[in-house]
Amino acid sequence: MDTEAQHTERGRSSGEEERSRSARVSGTVPGASGTPEGTEATEAPAALEAPEAPEEEAGEPSGFLTWRRTAAIGLACVVFLLLFSHFVLQPFLVPSSSMEPTLQVGDRILVNKLAYRFGSEPRRGDVVVFDGTGSFVQEEATGNPVTGLLHDAAAALGLAEPDETDFVKRVIGTGGDRVVCCDKDGRITVNGVPVREQYVMLGDQPSSVPFDIVVPDGTLWVMGDHRSQSSDSRDHLGQPGGGVVPVDKVVGRADWIGWPFGRWSTVPETDAFAAVPQWTGGGHATGRGRGHG
Repeated sequence: MDTEAQHTERGRSSGEEERSRSARVSGTVPGASGTPEGTEATEAPAALEAPEAPEEEAGEPSGFLTWRRTAAIGLACVVFLLLFSHFVLQPFLVPSSSMEPTLQVGDRILVNKLAYRFGSEPRRGDVVVFDGTGSFVQEEATGNPVTGLLHDAAAALGLAEPDETDFVKRVIGTGGDRVVCCDKDGRITVNGVPVREQYVMLGDQPSSVPFDIVVPDGTLWVMGDHRSQSSDSRDHLGQPGGGVVPVDKVVGRADWIGWPFGRWSTVPETDAFAAVPQWTGGGHATGRGRGHG
């Protein structure tokens, strides 16, 4: 028996098996086209290649693009809120105690600007916000226009005190009403009917200033609920405008208290004027007002 030949065959066979195992590990087949037998592959298979990173836009870093998108969304939200507050519902910061106990200092009320937009007009008992220029304030405030614009934007969002020409009061008389203070029991009367004003601050008189006025058509007679701390129509008797507020100067009706959360509610309605008829008399008299702070 030729033992040398057998050893040679076994040695060759062992070498080929080793190369075959190496080829399977490296992903090549011995003798395959394009790869000489016995040559080890150096490239990774296509399925294992790392994916290419996405290209960034025109050389701008992704962080900058994210910031720009966020700024655009924020600006759009601010513009939407400003438009919404200008035409529909405006927050209004109550700066004084003149409407206590109904409204407290620091309350943010939501003023419904659509309440009087479609033919409706303010009614007795409504709490309204109005521009007092020409009635409560004789001249418009002047100042830096840029500062004024920023203040108006903040006020429109309820983040700053309202303009000095903006006021919040309760409607006591509308066009044609005769409003008198006071009857023998110390009550205000409207068209001859005593008004039981349960919203007035406890301990306050209905008014310490006597007056008798027929409200001109298209105007309102307004008073604060905290009568001893309210500068209202009584204080402007005898001045240009006579203390009444033109209806077209009304910004809207205060319908809700939106802040603080502990006072989140609607502004209470009143039935104090339910029995008041329309005034059919004529003529009017005015009394002199006195400062109320």
